[in-house]
Amino acid sequence: MTYEFRTLHFLGAALLMLSLIGCVPSPPAFKNTDVTGADCCKDFHLTDHNGKVRTLADFRGKALVMFFGYTQCPDVCPTTMMEMTAVLQQLGKDAPRVQMLFVTVDPERDTRELLASYVPAFDRSFLGLYGDMETTARTAKEFRVFYQKQPGSTPTSYTVDHTAGSYVFDPQGRVRLFARYGDGGANLAADLRTLLKQEN
Repeated sequence: MTYEFRTLHFLGAALLMLSLIGCVPSPPAFKNTDVTGADCCKDFHLTDHNGKVRTLADFRGKALVMFFGYTQCPDVCPTTMMEMTAVLQQLGKDAPRVQMLFVTVDPERDTRELLASYVPAFDRSFLGLYGDMETTARTAKEFRVFYQKQPGSTPTSYTVDHTAGSYVFDPQGRVRLFARYGDGGANLAADLRTLLKQEN
């Protein structure tokens, strides 16, 4: 094999590799933090405010937004829920393909009845989820969510410091994003549109 032939052979192989690389779709550019492949958020077993036990598999086929908070939260939680209401409005006809879950980190006070009153007040499609103290702690650990009581003036008037962001799952049930708190919802709406367009 001559030097010229080997060179042409090498160049041809290199061009073929470049063309194949060009055929591989680039990953989507998300506006929120991409956590695709994270070793967490695998599943949960919690009860919704209608009394039905839920797992991640129940929501396959929909993009899922999962937020950890509590009903007596003075600011972060209601703001997040209102932003999520705005997100659904921005999504228009795609809104039914998104499910919002509010997971309480205050199972001592957030009863099923209270969640059933609080959560759907923002949007009728939203679901509140709860577990006992042990289940709540286990779920928070799986989702790497921090929460801690802060004493109030009475034993029942405490507040709870907690992670102020939401996890986003694609319709196949895979965790894909960590959505930051307080951006108004526009970035989350854009990212949800991206996820809903993906087939696999």
